[in-house]
Amino acid sequence: MKVITRLWRSSLGRKFLMALTGIALWGFVVGHLIGNLQVFLGADKLNAYAAFLKSQPGLLWGARLGLLAMVGLHVASAISLSAQNKAARPVDYGNGLPPHASSYASRTMLMSGLIVASFILYHLLHYTLLVPAVNLSGADFAGYYQKLTDGSERHDVYRMLVIGFRHPVVAGFYLLSIALLCLHLSHGLSAMFQSLGVTRFTRLGRDRFAKIVGILIFVGYASIPAAVVLGLIGKEVVK
Repeated sequence: MKVITRLWRSSLGRKFLMALTGIALWGFVVGHLIGNLQVFLGADKLNAYAAFLKSQPGLLWGARLGLLAMVGLHVASAISLSAQNKAARPVDYGNGLPPHASSYASRTMLMSGLIVASFILYHLLHYTLLVPAVNLSGADFAGYYQKLTDGSERHDVYRMLVIGFRHPVVAGFYLLSIALLCLHLSHGLSAMFQSLGVTRFTRLGRDRFAKIVGILIFVGYASIPAAVVLGLIGKEVVK
C-alpha cells in the first residue's frame, strides 16, 4: 500500500501504475478468453472448467476482488492524469480539431476505459453474481444444473451462457463492449510498453503489435455471442 501511495504522488508514478494494472488486466482478458472458448468444445468441457474454478473459492474470489481493485486503480489513474493534463493545457490548440499525431483510440482512452469498467461490472452481475435485474432473458440462471452420470450435479454454465446470449440486446451490448475493450487495448498496450521503458521495438512496431492483439481478442470474444445468435452452438439448449 505504501508503494502505491508513493507512486500516486507523481504523474510518472501514476503512469507506471496504469501500465502495471493494464498488464494485469490484459493478462486476465487473455486468460478469461481461453477459458470461455471451451464453449465450442461442448457443455461437458465448459461446465467441468467452471466446476474446477468454483472448487477453488479462495483463488476465484481473490482473482475477482483483485480484478476489481485493478480496474479501480487503473480508472482512477486515468482520470487523475487526464484532469492534470487538462489543467496544464486549458486551451484547446488547433481550434478544437483533433490532433493528427494522435489516434482515435488514444483520444478516447478515458471514455472507452469507463465504458469497459461498466461492462465488467455488468458482466459480473450478469454471469457471476446472477442478479435477476440485469438478466433480460428472464431465465433463472441459479437454477441451471447439469446432471452427471454418477448422479451428482454441477452448475450448467453452458446452458446459462447460451440462453443469456440468445437475447439480442444482451448479445449486442457484449459485442459493442468487446469492440470498445479492444479499441482501448489497441492503444493501451502500446502505451504500456512505453511507460515501462520497453524500447526494443519502434513505436510503429508496438502500435502494430497492439492492433493485432486487439483484433485477435475481439474475434475470440465476439465469436461466442455471434455463434449463439447464429445458432452455431447451443441448438440443443432449451430454456
